[in-house]
Amino acid sequence: MKETNKIPKHWQLKKLGEICKLKNGYAFKSNKYENIGVPVIRISDINGGIVSSQKAVRVKANEDYENYLVEDNDILVAMSGATTGKFGVYKSTEKAYQNQRVGKFKILDENVLNNEFLFHQINSLKRQIEKDAYGGAQPNISSTKIEQMQIVVPPFPEQQAIVSKIQELLSELENGKQQLLTAQQQLKVYRQSLLKWAFEGKLTHKDLKEGKLPKGWKWVRMGDVCNKIQDGSHFSPQVQYNEPGENRYKYITAKNIRNNYMDFRKVIYVDKEYHDSIYPRCNPEFGDVLLTKDGINTGEVTLNTLHEPFSLLSSVCVFKTKKEELISPFLKYFIQSPFGNKAILDSMTGTAIKRIVLRKIKDAKIILPSLSEQQLIISELESKLTVCDKIEETISQSLQQAEILRQSILKKAFEGKLL
Repeated sequence: MKETNKIPKHWQLKKLGEICKLKNGYAFKSNKYENIGVPVIRISDINGGIVSSQKAVRVKANEDYENYLVEDNDILVAMSGATTGKFGVYKSTEKAYQNQRVGKFKILDENVLNNEFLFHQINSLKRQIEKDAYGGAQPNISSTKIEQMQIVVPPFPEQQAIVSKIQELLSELENGKQQLLTAQQQLKVYRQSLLKWAFEGKLTHKDLKEGKLPKGWKWVRMGDVCNKIQDGSHFSPQVQYNEPGENRYKYITAKNIRNNYMDFRKVIYVDKEYHDSIYPRCNPEFGDVLLTKDGINTGEVTLNTLHEPFSLLSSVCVFKTKKEELISPFLKYFIQSPFGNKAILDSMTGTAIKRIVLRKIKDAKIILPSLSEQQLIISELESKLTVCDKIEETISQSLQQAEILRQSILKKAFEGKLL
């Protein structure tokens, strides 16, 4: 709740519902959707402050829907689901309809409240809306609750001046942010180029002819250079623990495996009986390669950094390389390269949940230089990728600072300290 002593004396503090109403949309039936007609704006069409009809479903125009029109410059908000609280402005002269659980703000008197001023102020309330929405199992918020939220109302000319200043500052900030995002994307491309060159031989053989492998390199079946390629348990434990304890073992699943690191923020534990039932079959050891073969982050790979024994779910598989033929970090980098990515991820099955079949992983081909060359490639990659990591960290920090600065600009604007 805003405090009157923190805003200029000539500003008013009002409940949103006093000067603006939030209208819910129409419950369209999916069997009415067509490829042509009037776009229906759903929650998925609200992204990054913009409402777009480009990918919207469509329906035939109907008088029953005319009370749910979305027009140019309308402000919409997601009122349920995982993205409750996200906002956007509809920027199009094409008529659209408003779907259920999409809220539309309607200013009661446009001489009292500027539409763009409202949009920026709603953005400053986003965290409060999210906090109110995420109290239950299914995130949602009512129009009544949003209308009870307080906003500041300066004189109309002052609103226009504040909007102009916000746009000026946020435009500069957005330009800087876009440059950072471009650099971030270029860094990803460079990483993939490095990995591609490494397994083409170009990273360590400067005069190599295009399309030719260095002398002594060969393609081999992955299962032939590993002592074991095995996934974890196909049976979930009946008892799970959120805390470590005596005779408890970490239970590593796909969510704990990320490219180049293991994430233990949400790790769970199983008892000794369950661990012993699967450990002989799947026994990851320090330095083994771990790959996610099921789920949203399928294909992410890292080295095992744990010295202790732990259990694996079937969504993760372990590679135990033949040390005299294949070095584990070389295998990890190969899987991350365009060649390894294609060899393994092209064999994925499933639609809703992507899976890599264990047999196809074993049959996938890997490029194999000598051990000394593998070590040289690892050293070259680690040297260059470490620099990439540092640049990536700097970019990420700068993006976080940009978001903090954006919130600071909005905070000052609605405390009367921006002009």
